[in-house]
Amino acid sequence: MNLGILAHVDAGKTSLTERLLHAAGVIDEPGSVDDGNTQTDTLALERRRGITIKSAVVSFTVGDVTVNLIDTPGHPDFIAEVERVLSVLDGAVLVVSAVEGVQAQTRILMRTLRRLRIPTIVFVNKIDRAGARGDGILRELAERLTPAIVPMGVPTGLGTRAAAFVPAPPALDVLAEHDDTLLAAFVRGAAVSAGRVRRALAAQTGRALVHPVYFGSAITGAGLDALTAGIAGFLPAARGDAGEPVSGSVFKVERGPAGDKVAYVRMFGGTVRTRERVRLSGGGEAKVTGIAVFDDGGAAESAVLPAGRIGKVWGLADVRIGDAVGLPRPGAEGHHFAPPSLEAVVEAVRPAERGALYAALIQLAEQDPLIDVRHDDVRRETSVSLYGEVQKEVIQATLAEEYGLEVTFRDTSTICVERPAGVGEAVEIGEKDGNPFLATIGLRVEPAPARTGITFRLGVEAGAMPAAFFTAVQDTVTATLRQGLHGWQVEDCTVTMTRSGYWPRQSHAHQQFDKSMSSTGYDFRSLTPLVLMTALRRAGTVVYEPVHRFRLEAPADQLGALLPVLSRLHAVPRATVTRGTVCVLDGDIPAARVHELQVRLPGLTRGEGVLESAFERHEPVTGAPPSRARTDHNPLDRDEYLLRVVRRVTA
Repeated sequence: MNLGILAHVDAGKTSLTERLLHAAGVIDEPGSVDDGNTQTDTLALERRRGITIKSAVVSFTVGDVTVNLIDTPGHPDFIAEVERVLSVLDGAVLVVSAVEGVQAQTRILMRTLRRLRIPTIVFVNKIDRAGARGDGILRELAERLTPAIVPMGVPTGLGTRAAAFVPAPPALDVLAEHDDTLLAAFVRGAAVSAGRVRRALAAQTGRALVHPVYFGSAITGAGLDALTAGIAGFLPAARGDAGEPVSGSVFKVERGPAGDKVAYVRMFGGTVRTRERVRLSGGGEAKVTGIAVFDDGGAAESAVLPAGRIGKVWGLADVRIGDAVGLPRPGAEGHHFAPPSLEAVVEAVRPAERGALYAALIQLAEQDPLIDVRHDDVRRETSVSLYGEVQKEVIQATLAEEYGLEVTFRDTSTICVERPAGVGEAVEIGEKDGNPFLATIGLRVEPAPARTGITFRLGVEAGAMPAAFFTAVQDTVTATLRQGLHGWQVEDCTVTMTRSGYWPRQSHAHQQFDKSMSSTGYDFRSLTPLVLMTALRRAGTVVYEPVHRFRLEAPADQLGALLPVLSRLHAVPRATVTRGTVCVLDGDIPAARVHELQVRLPGLTRGEGVLESAFERHEPVTGAPPSRARTDHNPLDRDEYLLRVVRRVTA
């Protein structure tokens, strides 16, 4: 079984992992986050800050079930780590603090787990802490996560070191909603055997219809026996058939001491063996030079990695996170969480290390695909995409500790997107009207439905020219649209090739192929940006900024002071509910203003305000649209573009 431990930051995920490993006999004593001696937080920065930054895999056994446990980060700045793990899980334990209760990240995680139909158990941790709640937490789970929860017992001695969890038979009301036989018995008040209830609970949990809830403490060990039994009894075993074709997924990449890539692979079908060649979805093949399979607390060297297991694989030099090993799984594509909405320029303290900084950031991007590295040759600047300010600190510390590079960040800015405003067309005919390339290209740009990305279509006969030239145009269209009229990624558009033409392979008499007389892929790759951006300029684009949905709890008597501040931050309250002395505001706020609201909130609410926010959508920017400096050869300026491309002149 491949099990994920997920939660909001500080809910106790890593402490729970330590307790589970101790209960299984893998470690002699549970490590402490405060002491920096846990099994899964191995990075120096993780131990120093007391937070999980990178996902980590450990293994233990419950009865005859081998559990590969993946500890994930809880801080929202590292949601990309969680994203990668979700695709390889058989089940999950969502940890909630009995003191703090449901947090913003908890809601995002549960919403995603339910959407992906990943079987999930809820563990309410920290029942020994002062302020721990029982029934209040259950109501909060039902109201803010899902009503499909099934309490598996009751906590006693809340808020004391003697706090315990007393198992009890699960109630039938929630189970009966998905089982007609149980519903009939529930309505009649008839008795139902414990075995029948247990089978129904296991079946419905396995289908992600209901979620068993356990209480306990990762520090004292209270409730851990019941939770462990629940993991083994209600979460499904690993899926996969060793006899099927090879099919695996890479969810983590790290570099070994010698700089070689190590891929963490979950196998869904077939078996990977050392010295065999495997196909990667990113392109090409690679020879497996080593395998280590997770078992009994660590990763042991092995000759094979069979279906259903997780292991480390060496030899995949060009592998990237998200690549499929062998056959891709149907439906495995797509992101579960919003991409980063912020970016910042990274500068080397010592200018001579600019090149080393760029190379180091590229390596970090290999380990985190949502770190988008952009380099501006003209300004000699490198920027990275971010989820939040904490991520900047981590990148800065990682560059210092692992690469010996001291860096600073400029102010964080918002990442916008562009979408076509209308329809635009353009045509360039080879060697005419200032077109120096042996290629004819016509393109039409038009809007597409939201969230459909970029679609390329042929409006000409597929046999009108060699397929390689069509591929060159399509690939260049995708690359060029990373920077629209205002420098932002262009989304949700359809590009149709309306005209094509090429010069067949020619040569002088009795001589070799002459590129000056024949079209090459270079001609089509060079001409496409000019045609595309002319068409896009005629279509026009609208710049959209990221908008967060927020939920703000604050003292009711401070509402009058809050509303003007929210207005100045361009936040729009959608609903306001007052519950006694507390008011709850739901609304929208530009992503660029979230950090400022977080900073100002304590002073506006006597330190009692609680803010949740998460990306919701993109909305058109009001007023003058923001622009971002281009990092390409600027096809919007024809003379500058041709100077750089035709004469190969660099700025």
